[in-house]
Amino acid sequence: MAKLVRLNQLPEAEKNRVYALLIPPTLFSRFQLDPETGTNRKGEECIRIDAPVGGAEAAITLVSGPEDQDPVFYVEVSETRDLVQLSWDFIMVNDPDAPRFYTDLTPEGGSRWLNWRTRNRTEELMALSSGLAPGQIRLGMGLTGEFNGCLDRFCEATGFKSVCLEALFYHNALLYERHGFRYFEGEPTMRWLDREFQPGGSLYELMDGSPFRKRHYAELIRGRSWAIHDGIMDDRDHPDYDAWQPPKMYRMVGNKFKVDTAPGVHY
Repeated sequence: MAKLVRLNQLPEAEKNRVYALLIPPTLFSRFQLDPETGTNRKGEECIRIDAPVGGAEAAITLVSGPEDQDPVFYVEVSETRDLVQLSWDFIMVNDPDAPRFYTDLTPEGGSRWLNWRTRNRTEELMALSSGLAPGQIRLGMGLTGEFNGCLDRFCEATGFKSVCLEALFYHNALLYERHGFRYFEGEPTMRWLDREFQPGGSLYELMDGSPFRKRHYAELIRGRSWAIHDGIMDDRDHPDYDAWQPPKMYRMVGNKFKVDTAPGVHY
């Protein structure tokens, strides 16, 4: 039987103790949450673990209090066909004290969920100027390294040997590289992008000074990511690299690969 299926059949308290291994300890201390009860100092429930009996997946939501507009921390994991590999499906980390940008809504205020061809450029420009990357609605909290340690502890407790994921954006892929992930698919694209963002490259030449394509963005991970999000690959007539496809990545539990597809490029 699949590992998460077995885990999800355990009594609620026992199951939740195992899934709580995925929550970065920093969040308990910063928001003064009780690790045993998942409540804040007011006694309000701040952690929800959705791990349905019979399912091979789980989602964890953490807020600092019921007034939070967005989760502080949200993660989804699931079982893969390879029963020793955990799929890290999604993560969101938001600093609740940071400004919110409505890049997740259309200009008319509708949800962009399942409507990704739309963009809210006004909100995106404000997010960009405030240091955010594509896909972010608030600044994060720099927890990727700590969460990687949480993944290891969870995998060791449940018997998984490796972790896989899809990097939704260019900056995600480079961040995961620098935390020990390597590529199942997409490494040639990542290396091509680095070459073409160098002076004289085809993408560098398309950095025309428009809001999401300022020339110096070619020197920055975040700047490149915004340009790719803006469709710069679509403007380059190439038979293989004509649009962004999220790379598939993995790492072994307790180990880190050394991959660098953008050497010397800073965030």
